[in-house]
Amino acid sequence: MAQKPSIPKGTRDFSTEEMAKRNYIFDTIKSVFALYGYQQIETPAMETLQTLMGKYGEEGDKLLFKVLNSGDYLSKVTDEELSSRNSQHLAPRLCEKGLRYDLTVPFARYVVMHRDELQLPFKRYQIQPVWRADRPQKGRYREFYQCDADVVGSDSLLNEVELMQIVDTVFSRFGICVAIKINNRKILTGIAEVIGEADKIVDITVAIDKLDKIGLENVNAELRAAGISDDAIAKLQPIINLAGSNDEKLAVIENVLAGSETGMKGVGETRYILDTLKRTGLKNAIELDLTLARGLNYYTGAIFEVKALDTPMGSITGGGRYDNLTGIFGMPGLSGVGISFGADRIFDVLNALELYPDDAVNGTQLMFINFGEKEMEYCLPLAAEARAAGIRTELFPDAAKMKKQMAYANAKGIRFVAMAGENEVNEGKVTLKDMATGEQRMIDASALVAEVKGK
Repeated sequence: MAQKPSIPKGTRDFSTEEMAKRNYIFDTIKSVFALYGYQQIETPAMETLQTLMGKYGEEGDKLLFKVLNSGDYLSKVTDEELSSRNSQHLAPRLCEKGLRYDLTVPFARYVVMHRDELQLPFKRYQIQPVWRADRPQKGRYREFYQCDADVVGSDSLLNEVELMQIVDTVFSRFGICVAIKINNRKILTGIAEVIGEADKIVDITVAIDKLDKIGLENVNAELRAAGISDDAIAKLQPIINLAGSNDEKLAVIENVLAGSETGMKGVGETRYILDTLKRTGLKNAIELDLTLARGLNYYTGAIFEVKALDTPMGSITGGGRYDNLTGIFGMPGLSGVGISFGADRIFDVLNALELYPDDAVNGTQLMFINFGEKEMEYCLPLAAEARAAGIRTELFPDAAKMKKQMAYANAKGIRFVAMAGENEVNEGKVTLKDMATGEQRMIDASALVAEVKGK
């Protein structure tokens, strides 16, 4: 007996209904990106390991899927090297390529390679899968899609403002109520400075970024474990627990960071973004969250995170400003800012809240019953006319029993079924059945398109 086929852990098949929902997500996001002047690019699924390694930290490097060299990939490896079983040493000898971990590093590589062709500022979006050799669990996959928008070649904070407008527009179109959280890595650097732990900025940000997940007590325990003094931790508490409006928080943190030049720059940038957004009429709330840190170390300015309010879910969008990402590829000083929508988590949120519009998941709108060769010849031009009018239309391919054809239409959720037997053909009519109401009546064939579109 043949072994039942399977797919790798952390990957998924998507049914026709699921693909319709995913395409609704992608199409909605694409249309909003285009509204703001962003243009689409694509990069290869594989990048050289030289491009990928060292860009995500030590943990990120471990999560890269590496691709074995083609041909005799062992030919340049000695028996001694093989017997050492040192995977870190062997990997670069056996593998020159890897699957991309995210879309940002490949984008930075793209900008450097195509810099002479680009008009700056360059506004691009990219919707493609990424891969991470992570431990699969609920909501975490080894293959998933990212929907990124970035603008490089401009230091203007209007870019941050615009990205927040994009976030607000996307989730308003989805009907998802969200909280847009904002912070600034310069503010976090300033906090580390004023509590006397400037050299521990990474440890501090990694710990406080987990506040929602593990609670204050555990955050403080992580800070102590990282060697941060009790005095510094005590100074951090009122900052972590700061409440009030955005303006009130900014006033307090401005006072706290008065002695930090970097921190004050972050306050100024954040105030500009928030004040400018007040004039744009956002439909969703934007909140200054001083515990927001974001994990990747290349963020240098504003950072963002978006969470759904009506269902428990982690971050569904995130991003921030990076001042020198292209510097790792020999093009220093090019500033950029970007956001990434988590399509898979948005999919789960839309499912949980049942927010998909009917036309997003319904496929065929009209199906013609097949009564035989003569009847199909009559129906073919009617089907062509319906398609020309934008009606998604099928003709059942076989002259099967009526029960089978109707069961097919019902299973696919097809709203209208058109029947043209001998009588209808002779009279130039069709019998149209509304599968939703059960109503059935004979109409002129010329009125079919109007009848279907009118419902």
